[in-house]
Amino acid sequence: MFHALFRISREEGILALYSGIAPALLRQASYGTIKIGIYQSLKRLFVNRLEDETLLINVICGVISGVISSALANPTDVLKIRMQAQGSLFQGGMIGSFIDIYQQEGTRGLWRGVVPTAQRAAIVVGVELPVYDITKKHLILSGLMGDTILTHFISSFTCGLAGAVASNPVDVVRTRLMNQRAIVGSVELYRGTIDGLLKTWKSEGFFALYKGFWPNWLRLGPWNIIFFITYEQLKRLPF
Repeated sequence: MFHALFRISREEGILALYSGIAPALLRQASYGTIKIGIYQSLKRLFVNRLEDETLLINVICGVISGVISSALANPTDVLKIRMQAQGSLFQGGMIGSFIDIYQQEGTRGLWRGVVPTAQRAAIVVGVELPVYDITKKHLILSGLMGDTILTHFISSFTCGLAGAVASNPVDVVRTRLMNQRAIVGSVELYRGTIDGLLKTWKSEGFFALYKGFWPNWLRLGPWNIIFFITYEQLKRLPF
């Protein structure tokens, strides 16, 4: 991982490490907002009190919110991955790139890989949010800790690790699917998520499904910590 960071910085410059930052920010603004909004709204349909929450209810709400939010935000994910994969070779701005993908590949191009993306989101959100809520619930109700920033930190750290472990195999296949361009006459290597998982495992071994695990966790871990601590503090604002 560190070798890749140094090599990219040396060969393409520091800014290459931030390829795809614009669609990534747009994706988080849309995907993250829709995800947490749907999740909390669905939970309120089942329970009103923290102590009444169960793992099953939280998982169901997480899976549904993950699928819906990721499907809506898929075009930004496609552009982000292509910008990161092509680096300095990628030409044009974000809006122009959306238009270019649409003109060359149609609507299908913008939603390329939406099934594995939704599957990944179902796994990530279906693991992360329930793990966060259940960890926080038990820390508070057990009397070990109060509803404090430290509790939020421990809960978010735990959910980030759980999400990375659960989602990495689908993440590997999803990235490969999105990088397959719809070129007339070409044969796509992977036909879907299951096909991609099986072919990757067969040709490269089981641990190939966990390629990029450490950078994945180093991304999910800090992101979850910052997100949940900020979210919990915003919930306390008087409005």
